[in-house]
Amino acid sequence: MNLTEDQILSLAPDDSSKKAGKDLANPSKWVTKGISDQALWGECQGSGSKPYQTQIDTANIAFKCSCPSRKFPCKHGLGLLLHHSRQPDAFSRTAEPAWVTEWLGKRADTQQKKATREDKPVDEAAQQKRQQARQRKVADGIAELRLWLKDIVRNGILNIPSKGASWFDNMAKRMVDAQAGGLAGMVRGLGETNFYADGWQSEFMARLVNIYLVIEGYTNGDSLHEALQQDLRTLIGFPQNQDELRAQAGITDTWLVIAKQTIDTDNITTERNWLYGMNSGRYALVLQFIIRGQGAELSLTPGLNLEAELVFFPSASPLRAIVKSQSASGRTGKPEGLESWLKVAEAETASAAALPVRSERPFVVKALKPVQYNNSWWLQDETRHMMQLKNRYNTFWKLLSLSGGQAMDMVVIGKEDQYETVAVWHNNEFTIL
Repeated sequence: MNLTEDQILSLAPDDSSKKAGKDLANPSKWVTKGISDQALWGECQGSGSKPYQTQIDTANIAFKCSCPSRKFPCKHGLGLLLHHSRQPDAFSRTAEPAWVTEWLGKRADTQQKKATREDKPVDEAAQQKRQQARQRKVADGIAELRLWLKDIVRNGILNIPSKGASWFDNMAKRMVDAQAGGLAGMVRGLGETNFYADGWQSEFMARLVNIYLVIEGYTNGDSLHEALQQDLRTLIGFPQNQDELRAQAGITDTWLVIAKQTIDTDNITTERNWLYGMNSGRYALVLQFIIRGQGAELSLTPGLNLEAELVFFPSASPLRAIVKSQSASGRTGKPEGLESWLKVAEAETASAAALPVRSERPFVVKALKPVQYNNSWWLQDETRHMMQLKNRYNTFWKLLSLSGGQAMDMVVIGKEDQYETVAVWHNNEFTIL
């Protein structure tokens, strides 16, 4: 476990946790602390009579704490990890206390039970019946959704902003009942359109058309090639067997983690980890779904290099992947990157031709600088072509202060005509925004 302070702080769920974690990276805050080959632990004196018991699985970077915080990791876990990063000699190497051993044992038991379930023979007849039942439910849900979409078009969209969030949420819940979770997310996204922004109608209709393309493509999928059929099934919400994927040969490369995006929904945190293959030049999206209170299977921190084998999901335009095997890499360096926005447009055109309904993608682009035009901020390349920045100014001011108006190589995420900058190379150092 050799995480830098920036990598540790990137695990924080929010800025207040970062600040509190830094405050707790102090030896005076910890009553006891220790380290073993498997774990890092400590007892932090809080406001109660008993200190909070904090523990970290160092092999998988998983956290547990007895404090009442619902954040993951909590400030105590961050503080303990920061303290060890700054002062490793302050931790005595000793036998794990019972409360740490018990936790590690439970994690090992969970993994063992999972492996046992995976080894259990599959009742193929029962599985086929379940699949057929689900397909019927999905078909019924799609028929209802198609009618709902057509009603929107027939009645016009002028009064859509007055419908309220519950109108979209009710249809999303109907898609959940139909076991079409992907469609449920797309319907919720339709309701999250910013109806107060100028030109909201174009954004709303683009999202509506995407939903219609997905359901019509799925309904008439027999005429499409297999990879595109699989994309549409995934967009509808059908899962893919990751064990079967792991059995396939993947792409081994030095993968640079170029960005991480997190979304919290109820008790589940969704991590979108974006990787770039230093030799293959390929981009990859590794998703993680973390239940509150449980650790992540992988620790992918922006700026980290991994020697790893990735297997991509079947797709007409492969992007999502799973990590089949990995090890830390000491290699440093910058990706080559694309030379201009025209190159980005060419890549986007090829992707859209293969997969018309697609999500945002990352790109490494050389020598971009922020410029102001028509009261908006844009990113200009060396050929003076510009691309508009998304209206997310929480990171823009940091970008402006780092660049000082000068060009920098950047990691951008977006599609079509708007992108946001998530990382830059400042003085040849990878910097997260």
